[in-house]
Amino acid sequence: MANSVNKVTLIGNVGRDPEIRSTQDGREIATITLATSDSWKDKSTGERREKTEWHKVVVFSEGLVNIIKNYVKKGSKLYIEGSLQTRKWVDNAGAERYTTEVVLQNFNSSLLMLDGRNSGGDNFSSENGSGSNFVAEEIDDEIPF
Repeated sequence: MANSVNKVTLIGNVGRDPEIRSTQDGREIATITLATSDSWKDKSTGERREKTEWHKVVVFSEGLVNIIKNYVKKGSKLYIEGSLQTRKWVDNAGAERYTTEVVLQNFNSSLLMLDGRNSGGDNFSSENGSGSNFVAEEIDDEIPF
């Protein structure tokens, strides 16, 4: 197939405080764990059921790393767009392992904070991987339609 798309879109909550690491050349990388949940009513019992999936998200974009360092914490609600990447590594026992991650880098990624920095939910922040501009705006709770 000549044309293909590798795009991941997730809305979820951060499971623990972000981890910030530095590369050998001094660039910072952020790693977050994002939980997405699906809920339904069990047809046989009538009980409410929920399933949570955990996603490892690695952020290479300098502007997004700065936003994550300053504003994202455990419990933050995020909208992210990135690409899926699988990498091979060797564990301590010498066995080959594979890890699949959502990666945010360059121009094909974005991060939108869906709750406020003060957890009031009345503002949001957005950033795409192309630069380091940070936008914070008030959201009007009264939708005109």
